[in-house]
Amino acid sequence: MLHHSEERAVALRAVRRAAAACRRVQVTLAAGEAVQKKDRSPVTIADFASQALVCETLGAAFPDDPVVAEEDAAVLRGDATLRTRTRDVVREAMGRPLEDAELLSWIDRGSSPRPTTGRFWTLDPIDGTKGFLRGEQYAVALALLDASGDLLLGVLGCPSLPDGRGGIGVLLAAVRGGGAVSLGAFRDEGEGRPVRVRDVTEPAELRLCESVEPSHSDHATTARIASILGIRAEPVRIDSQAKYATVARGDADVYLRLPTRADYSERIWDHAAGALVVQEAGGVVSDVAGRPLDFSKGEGLPVACGVVAAPPAVHAAVVDAVRSARG
Repeated sequence: MLHHSEERAVALRAVRRAAAACRRVQVTLAAGEAVQKKDRSPVTIADFASQALVCETLGAAFPDDPVVAEEDAAVLRGDATLRTRTRDVVREAMGRPLEDAELLSWIDRGSSPRPTTGRFWTLDPIDGTKGFLRGEQYAVALALLDASGDLLLGVLGCPSLPDGRGGIGVLLAAVRGGGAVSLGAFRDEGEGRPVRVRDVTEPAELRLCESVEPSHSDHATTARIASILGIRAEPVRIDSQAKYATVARGDADVYLRLPTRADYSERIWDHAAGALVVQEAGGVVSDVAGRPLDFSKGEGLPVACGVVAAPPAVHAAVVDAVRSARG
């Protein structure tokens, strides 16, 4: 039996509920149902509905576990139209009547401060909201960590990612020390199918994966890295932590996260679930200096100007190429 088997089952149920709600919203999203936050990034009713559903599911099973998530309910408190639309999405997903107070309390459960003792969950209810708005890739990313920042469990819900068997929608789940598996996003498939990074030993044979948005990752530097490594294949460009899923499944080999601003601050919910999935699929995840990601420093994720995920035989070569490309 897997360690943390109950937590894994609850996390899968939470992410599956959220992914189904997000998919329904994506095909019906109306003008005006996406707004800008203070940092000018977009947020939609699906972000809020996803967070509400995940936090409600976790709260019912593990009421003492804090949730450190990206969103809070402040926008909905000030916008009755968005609040009503979000409530309708969550009510449909739950199949029962729902009061505004319940909805807002579930979303705000994700505003828990990072605890100094005990375990906690971290959630990005929709990672890749711009991809979601384009009708492309996004992810529901949920991870369980202990107080020291060690990753214990991660689930990535990728509702728009092909499942490799002619369908759409996958969940990737990983338990520390237990490997990583792929499951259907919208159907129960038991324990799932194991996934592994590709066994690549020659850097020139690598396939790079990077963000669609040039403002999210430095495409010019990625091109220089590819040239240094002798890679001729075009990069795979998709949004969100679906890139981690793509590397874990062997659809691409290297995920490069190269922020375009020196002052950009990564957050733990942007990487926790995806990093564990890749690690348990046999890959190596580090900052661009080759150091392990450190999830012990509050909500921020201190990295040396970016993240590299790659198969173990070529990870060091990729890190060296990043260093060379940046001069």
